[in-house]
Amino acid sequence: MTIPQTNFQFDGQTGFYRGKVRDVYTFENHPSGPLLVMVASDRISAFDVVLPRPIPYKGQVLNQTAAHFLRATADIVPNWLLDVPDPNVSVGLKCAPYPVEMVVRGYLAGHAWRQYRDGHRTLCGVALPDGLRENDRLPNPIITPTTKAHEGHDEDISREDIIAKGIVSESEYRQLEQYALALFERGTQMAAARGLLLVDTKYEFGNLNGRIYLIDEVHTPDSSRYFYADTYEENLQSGLPQKQLSKEFVREWLIANNFQGKAGQVIPSMSDEWISQISRRYIELYETVTGHSFTRTDAVDPLTRIEGNIRQALAKTYFQ
Repeated sequence: MTIPQTNFQFDGQTGFYRGKVRDVYTFENHPSGPLLVMVASDRISAFDVVLPRPIPYKGQVLNQTAAHFLRATADIVPNWLLDVPDPNVSVGLKCAPYPVEMVVRGYLAGHAWRQYRDGHRTLCGVALPDGLRENDRLPNPIITPTTKAHEGHDEDISREDIIAKGIVSESEYRQLEQYALALFERGTQMAAARGLLLVDTKYEFGNLNGRIYLIDEVHTPDSSRYFYADTYEENLQSGLPQKQLSKEFVREWLIANNFQGKAGQVIPSMSDEWISQISRRYIELYETVTGHSFTRTDAVDPLTRIEGNIRQALAKTYFQ
């Protein structure tokens, strides 16, 4: 069974928000302080549009991958995560999010390549040299921030505009940059240990009581792109597509079927076999990136399991 969405009601619940993938329950008055409970559903989005069919185990993959990397990077920057009471659920601190996503790119791929291919040599205020090929490694990782949209498309923006418009103060933005690059370096090292290249990823940050926290997901297939290291150079020199672990293959399929989330475009039909293939690719990414075997949660009623585990988590006090 898949988890397309949840609609729980909990004692002490003060808010609910349904994102593209996660259902987020808020508890402002919990004994441990303001908490969020995030349920990773099996919804899948691309081009900022939620596709019509859920993907088996996708939410579990996202939640467990994010938890793996949040724990592995907690020495770099504090993060929001307190507990993972269920394969699809994370409980953590409710922070005020910064309205920008810090996108870090180590290679010219995906959206950056499409912009470059179309003649742009400046991306989010960052100048790129002429003569680059698709998937070339950049001289140094670059940050190409986007505004964080609750609905619709996130928009590219430069650090200069972020600071000039007062979206984030200059001192805080500098700290976000430092954290983002340090996280990317850690992610690159962890990927290399698994025979992978971390191509690009995004980080989101929040503030609680004047302290910056890493929030949301980290180094997951929805937020990151990985290439296989052993075939990278050969494919690059041959002009062949890179073997990769990411959601990009879903975007490429949509583009091939004339959908990029633009007005008037129709989402193509997703066959059972295509759904199964996406699920297998997500599980492959989890096992390859983390080095852990994936355990399928085949409960007859996953919603009952999730609700029960959340209630148990809410009964805890996380700080004495």
